[in-house]
Amino acid sequence: MLLKLRRLWEWLIVYSKNEYTIAEFYRKYRGVKIGNNCRIMGKTPSLFGGEPYLVELENNVTIAGKVSFITHDSGVGIFRKQYPGLNVFGRIHICSNCFIGIKSIILPGVIIGPNSVVGAGAVVTKDVPPGTVVAGVPARVIMTTDSYLDKVLAKAVTIDSERDKKKQVLEAIGE
Repeated sequence: MLLKLRRLWEWLIVYSKNEYTIAEFYRKYRGVKIGNNCRIMGKTPSLFGGEPYLVELENNVTIAGKVSFITHDSGVGIFRKQYPGLNVFGRIHICSNCFIGIKSIILPGVIIGPNSVVGAGAVVTKDVPPGTVVAGVPARVIMTTDSYLDKVLAKAVTIDSERDKKKQVLEAIGE
């Protein structure tokens, strides 16, 4: 009963926070190391997995919704008859100024270098070099962030005011 009440309390806290203030919950109640100005869009107490203390986000990191941080290899369970208690764990480190796209999966032992982008739905199985964009399953480098910036600037829309946003967006896409 107490466990159910605690889970309900955690959900209430999580849903009372916004994408910037939620970091304090994960720091305080989950043990995630989170730097300054991090934006976390997924709202679930279990976002950082079973070993949240193995996850570190540096400064200016954005985590989109439904990202999974996997800090252990549960596949070793098939060997537990032979090796009772067998477990494999790994830290996940997201360096400063990174974006992790929606529904990405970050596996144990991965370091995502500074100024990098992980595309939506990517499965990151190995370290991401600094200043790169990775995508796919498994994730692979598809371009540098400098190339990505050039590509974005070619089709970007600068929004002058929220009041005129819809009009500006529709004009930008040719409607």
